[in-house]
Amino acid sequence: MEELKKNILKEFVATATREELLWISGYVQSALDRLGNNTIASEIKPSVNKITVLYGTETGNSKKVSTDLAALAKKKGIQVKLQGLEQYRLSDINREEYLFVVMSTQGEGEPPEAGKKFYDYLHTDGLNFPNIKYSVLALGDTSYPLYCKAGEDVDIQLEKAGAKRIAPLQKTDVDYDIPANEWIENVLTVLSKPNGVPTAEKPAVPVVAAKTKEKIIYKGTLLSKVNLHAKGSGRTTWHIELLSDDVAYEAGDTIGIVPPNNKEEVAKIIAIAGVKGSDIIAIKNDEDTIEEWLNKKLCINYLHETVVKKYAAIIGQEIPAVKIDLLDLLKVYPVADKNQFEEVLKILNKQTPRLYNIASTLTTQSGEVHITVARDEYAVNGVTKAGICSAYVDTLQENDTVEFFVQKNKRFRLPAGDKDIVMVGPGTGIAPFRSFLYERDATGAAGKNWLFFGEEHFTTDFLYQTEIQGWYNTGVLNKINVAFSKDHHVVYNVHHKMKEQAIELYNWLNNGAYFYLCGEKAPMGVEVEKTLIEIIAEQGKTDKEEALKVFNKWKEEGRYIKDVY
Repeated sequence: MEELKKNILKEFVATATREELLWISGYVQSALDRLGNNTIASEIKPSVNKITVLYGTETGNSKKVSTDLAALAKKKGIQVKLQGLEQYRLSDINREEYLFVVMSTQGEGEPPEAGKKFYDYLHTDGLNFPNIKYSVLALGDTSYPLYCKAGEDVDIQLEKAGAKRIAPLQKTDVDYDIPANEWIENVLTVLSKPNGVPTAEKPAVPVVAAKTKEKIIYKGTLLSKVNLHAKGSGRTTWHIELLSDDVAYEAGDTIGIVPPNNKEEVAKIIAIAGVKGSDIIAIKNDEDTIEEWLNKKLCINYLHETVVKKYAAIIGQEIPAVKIDLLDLLKVYPVADKNQFEEVLKILNKQTPRLYNIASTLTTQSGEVHITVARDEYAVNGVTKAGICSAYVDTLQENDTVEFFVQKNKRFRLPAGDKDIVMVGPGTGIAPFRSFLYERDATGAAGKNWLFFGEEHFTTDFLYQTEIQGWYNTGVLNKINVAFSKDHHVVYNVHHKMKEQAIELYNWLNNGAYFYLCGEKAPMGVEVEKTLIEIIAEQGKTDKEEALKVFNKWKEEGRYIKDVY
């Protein structure tokens, strides 16, 4: 190919969307078919007849990639069994020959709920899959230390069970399109080889994809910090407003804050370890003082069990597999000297960013970003402690500087302005819907808006009450239903309110409305999904199995969208 044509093609591909690339792929294949190029056809003809593609997903990204692989494989004449891991029969795995798994990672290196059964099964003893040829795509977020752990574990466990890796493990960041397409291309290339295996003598080994791009760190000036609960609540949920003139985001995005550790706690750690905070230490490709590492870069609270296990190996003692703060660990199981302490620093995970749904829109709050932060508390050995970012936010004062990055959330976007939307956002789950409503109001969107909100008490816990009532009074909100759980003699939450509104809710959704869910994954998120499926069955006069098909169809159409945590 001429160099000019190559450059034009590279430039176009670099800026094209996934949908555009798929269209181009089909267009080129069609052009080749018209040319009748039998040589090319014979070169790409697969030697494999059938493959299985499984996905474990929370947000739908793994399913999208799996569907792309399945579609392209079918175009090459390969039969494809495409299935979510929650529906996959574990007994079928012994009959698989070509197995491709797309797995996302949640929380602290855990599989998504839909993939947990499969993940746990692979960790049982005595598995033997000598006939399976496989590859794994691991989706994750490099902001987190264990960002692709679930996918990595699946890859390792399949290899341990005797399966043969025929295409390298591919790890991705949030912008997964390019590395995912590379993995798909690699898989399809291998499937076209004789007997569906690489021609190279060396086995395929896992590789790590570099970050797709560095996150932009913004500096925001604190304009306002208001507790959204009324007096007498005893609870704290902060509405935070930050000024950052160059910030760029869309309604539905989140921001990430990497909170500094408590300075007093850091001073105690340095003292008990018997080291100097000013001493410089290199960890991976970075150098800094011990004090700076502990203050801003490393996680020192609620250490993961795997970190505790490594700590035990360093000091040569048996330590129970528990989550514990570094300070408490040092008190009970002290290090012997400075060298041991430096080894400990090197096994600590990076400080994990805390993600918060954006509660504003640049359309009306230009140069500002608003978030909703609930004070998080947890107990360790009977002692109640505040979450590190909650404690950090508590200390913020007006005009303080807060560093943050924007996490794009392409799947959690408003539809066209003429589409109706239903929003279910109890507690801090209301945040993105504040953004949605400001955006809909500012753009004069013709679609109707319906909000379900829930909290504990009406008088003290109705977050953003004045704004919500204002949107209702001006017609921006066409319907609002609220559930305050502790104002009743029995438990009463948003899913109960949905049940009461079943007829109209079903009609909205059956007529094309988009359903958005934000808030706690469990039990709230689980109950909302369960209730929605029950409503589909009851109002659609069908059984649960058919209702589930309708629900999944709405998900595939992008009309059921959730962001749960």
